[in-house]
Amino acid sequence: MILSRRKKFFFSVIAVMLSLVVVLVGLLAADLIVHHRAEKSAGLNRYGYRGPVVGRKAAGELRVAMVGGSTTFGYGVAWNESIPAFLEQKLKARLNRPVTVLNLGFNNEGAFAFLPNLQDFESLDYDVIVLYEGYNDLPGDEGPNRGVYRRTSAIFRRFGYFPILPLYLEEKARALRYGSVGAAYEALATKGGDPNQVVFRPGFAQRTSAAALETISSMTQALDGQLAQTAAAPPPVAKQSALGCVFPYVMYCDSVAAAVRFGRERGKGVVVGAQPHLPGARSSDLHAKQQEMLSAMIARVFGADRQVVRADFSQLVDLTDINVTFDGMHLKPEANAAVAAALVDPVIAASAIRQ
Repeated sequence: MILSRRKKFFFSVIAVMLSLVVVLVGLLAADLIVHHRAEKSAGLNRYGYRGPVVGRKAAGELRVAMVGGSTTFGYGVAWNESIPAFLEQKLKARLNRPVTVLNLGFNNEGAFAFLPNLQDFESLDYDVIVLYEGYNDLPGDEGPNRGVYRRTSAIFRRFGYFPILPLYLEEKARALRYGSVGAAYEALATKGGDPNQVVFRPGFAQRTSAAALETISSMTQALDGQLAQTAAAPPPVAKQSALGCVFPYVMYCDSVAAAVRFGRERGKGVVVGAQPHLPGARSSDLHAKQQEMLSAMIARVFGADRQVVRADFSQLVDLTDINVTFDGMHLKPEANAAVAAALVDPVIAASAIRQ
């Protein structure tokens, strides 16, 4: 049977569409597998937040959304060793009722990301918001941090699904191509030597595997990019805000205030936390100045609102103590538990729960 040109074109279009569907289904299946493996360790679940996916809110359940950067996320520890996970445990023990604490932290994000993240996860029906970030905004208005990393994915923006496969493949390819720095250090820790002298030389098979993974990663990123829209250039930061904050922390204060207003307009309690002061003269001075300006703004603008609670943990733990932190910033599990314990009373106060 001889097909007409129109039928040939029609069948060609169907074949291409079916092939595309097969590829998309395959990528989605692979992405779900990676999410399943990673969500309880160092990754995010399929909806883009850390820890297991939460279900429908139970009767009498208190839900807390904690937003911030890597110290909220729990960089270097498992999901259940992060501040939000410990806070959930401690609130349950204290209140004797269902409690869920959502870990909405994302590495490198600053206060500018508070409001977008609260908006993106509003459907989770949280009752209290904990704002916990200052480190990633230390450069201030001279180098404003406008990162909202989940929103860089058009798939997340449109469907609420956060694809993790591109990042996973990139990391695997990097490990194949350059070797695992962590493994080198671990080996040297037992055998001795200088890790800076370690030279990793991948074989042909490893280089080929790395190239294949990089190609697939590029494909998935390109697929996401086809849906993306060009963002408008951000406006310049003013030297002084209507809230009374001044350079270099105008954007930081304004971003925190915007997140507090968002919560209070919806009847949610808000805790504004101050992280432990960083070591080092310059960092410590900047962090102290930043948090003093923020505290003054909170008192000035929201001081009459009893459900806006300032929680100062600047002196709670010593970030020069190697028993507390991995790197002078990110806390070990025991220190995360200490911060969580200190958050219990502020969260209860912000929620206006009668014990």
